[in-house]
Amino acid sequence: MTRPRKKPKEDVRFRVLRLLADNPEISQRELARSVGISLGSAHYCLSALADAGLVKLQNFSAAKDKRRYAYILTPAGFAEKTSLAHQFLRRKRAEYRALRDEIESLQDELGREGEGRLADRR
Repeated sequence: MTRPRKKPKEDVRFRVLRLLADNPEISQRELARSVGISLGSAHYCLSALADAGLVKLQNFSAAKDKRRYAYILTPAGFAEKTSLAHQFLRRKRAEYRALRDEIESLQDELGREGEGRLADRR
């Protein structure tokens, strides 16, 4: 049985930055669930983004729980998100083309086999 492929780091970083841009008040737990990673991985990723200067943490003043933070993308964070979006799109388009070619090849193969079966029945 094959194990599921781990998500590339770039995909996780892109998805995290994209979520933070849309919802800076998101909790680490919600972020982890949305991206499909563990809570520890979400914490590690957010810390790495903050250390790299891509995300700035601010206390979320409207929250009753003063431990809540808002994760604000810095200008460098927005630039990184844009760069990762281009890479992500390029990679997904290549995957799409490869999958489309594989599907067409399989359909052709099954079509030929189906025609052979029809000839045998006659």
